[in-house]
Amino acid sequence: MRTSRRLRIEATGDVITPGQYTVLAHLSSGPQTLRELAEREHVQAPSMTRIVNALGDQGFIERQAHPGDGRQVWISITPAGEEVLVEARSQRTAWLARRVGGLSEEDRITLSRAARIMQEMSAQ
Repeated sequence: MRTSRRLRIEATGDVITPGQYTVLAHLSSGPQTLRELAEREHVQAPSMTRIVNALGDQGFIERQAHPGDGRQVWISITPAGEEVLVEARSQRTAWLARRVGGLSEEDRITLSRAARIMQEMSAQ
């Protein structure tokens, strides 16, 4: 969990917050409702509304009518949001590469083995 949090922090900077980064990452797979985003992040609707509003103010998301339910709104990522997400992921990858690059060969092998074990556990 600490590594996950640290990666979220490293992926963000002056442009977006860690919470905004996560929402953009969720939206990169397709439009979602506010409720779906709040459930995924385990936050209340008012908290998600603040995050979505901030992203909207920056032009990183857009709202559109839900095609199946006129009472709901779909939230989707904009091209500007995709750009900031790509940049954030690049920052995260660079940070992780620097950290892993500083490990000994033995530690990198151990880390690689642990990553495979975690993937196998997650697949079950």
